[in-house]
Amino acid sequence: MQCKSLKEFNIDYSLLENIDNNLLFEFDMMPLYKEQLFVIVATSKTNLTVDKIVTIFNQPIKFIHVLHQELQFEWKNLQFKKKLFLLATKALDTIENESKNSYIIEFIDEVLRFSIENNVSDIHYECFEKSVVLRLRIDGVLNQFFRFDISLYTVISSSIKYLGNLDLSQKRLPLNARFSRVIESKSFDIRISTMPSIHGESIVLRILDNGNIEKNLQEIGFENQTLNAIENILTLTQGLVLVTGPTGSGKTTTLYSMLNKINTTEKKIITIEDPVEYKLDGIVQVNVNTDINLDYSTVLKNILRQDPDCIMIGEIRDQESLQIAIQAALTGHLVIATLHTNNAIETITRLLDLNTKPYLIAATLKMVISQRLLRVLCDSCKEKESDLTYKSIGCKECNFTGYNGRQVVSEVLKINSEIAKIITNSREISNIEEYLKKKDFQSLAVNGKKLVFEAKTSYSEYHSKL
Repeated sequence: MQCKSLKEFNIDYSLLENIDNNLLFEFDMMPLYKEQLFVIVATSKTNLTVDKIVTIFNQPIKFIHVLHQELQFEWKNLQFKKKLFLLATKALDTIENESKNSYIIEFIDEVLRFSIENNVSDIHYECFEKSVVLRLRIDGVLNQFFRFDISLYTVISSSIKYLGNLDLSQKRLPLNARFSRVIESKSFDIRISTMPSIHGESIVLRILDNGNIEKNLQEIGFENQTLNAIENILTLTQGLVLVTGPTGSGKTTTLYSMLNKINTTEKKIITIEDPVEYKLDGIVQVNVNTDINLDYSTVLKNILRQDPDCIMIGEIRDQESLQIAIQAALTGHLVIATLHTNNAIETITRLLDLNTKPYLIAATLKMVISQRLLRVLCDSCKEKESDLTYKSIGCKECNFTGYNGRQVVSEVLKINSEIAKIITNSREISNIEEYLKKKDFQSLAVNGKKLVFEAKTSYSEYHSKL
């Protein structure tokens, strides 16, 4: 029997209405949908007694073969999915009635509530030819949780746009907005992004937990040596500090935690962000808006007139923004910013590639923090892979991913007088690498392997991220 994936099917959860979940587990099955006279049932077994299952559904059965792990994943959140299916059905049944909004809004809120309970960072509603797919990003990895009929797309799109005060009729251009929700007595900001596609729109909701802005540096998970180095550098009154890494590596959380550390009534702190993700008390935050020509360069050119002590730049994107950041650092301001580079040493190469004079980099750059987030092995199911490493397996506790949560891994390059001399006198990064080898520099790779050997993550996860 050919093996298929449950993710290919729009499951009709009404077939479960009068069926005890224990029967699903006993027969290792999941009813999918009706096709003419038959009920299509997924199973991972090849020797099921058809007569017993026919009596459950009172209809002829057709089987398709799937992996047992997929059935386990489907069973784990069955009540949630049944409730979503019921709300979606009611929303479609009352599509001509004003009460439809209550059902679809409840649907959206249920997805939000489930996502927050399961540490989801992004909710993806993706429109395809015959289906709308709901995927959730957990610990940096997307998982498909639900597949609806395409008819639900219009009401989902319209309701999310309504929540964000967007133009409901605009489906040909990307749109961005945000709305707030209080769930379980906690406040969350939800950022909306829509993108037109050939079948409709891709809609992504980014969940911004306002509790994250209250994190201090100690809570992020840096090693003590790294933490002490960062805290010491934040006592400076001038200079450039860069936090680097790919998208989704925790740079924003680190930036806000650094700002929390230095945020006092005696300091004027201004941030330039695109967009502002979290609102901070006591800090002036500027939201970049290219529609009115309020871009990074425009804000940076005028920001020094605001008499700031510290400037946070969401991202250094080009030569002009870097030059203004360096100028601010030279004139007595602490500048904290992000840059997309693979590691701390490559950051210096990137700065030089932006046609900045080496002596200016040497004079202003004080520290580079490069970081990643590695998934942590689930304690309930991890198994030994070798004498030194463990591997992921998957169980109910971790949504059958083998991982539960994430751990920061980082490297910190402090620009001392020796490194500053190398930058000033030579563009050869290999000279910095040779110097750091003599100083026993703790690189991302070294610190990542520590997590592997401490059984906190797997070698495959380490290899995929570093």
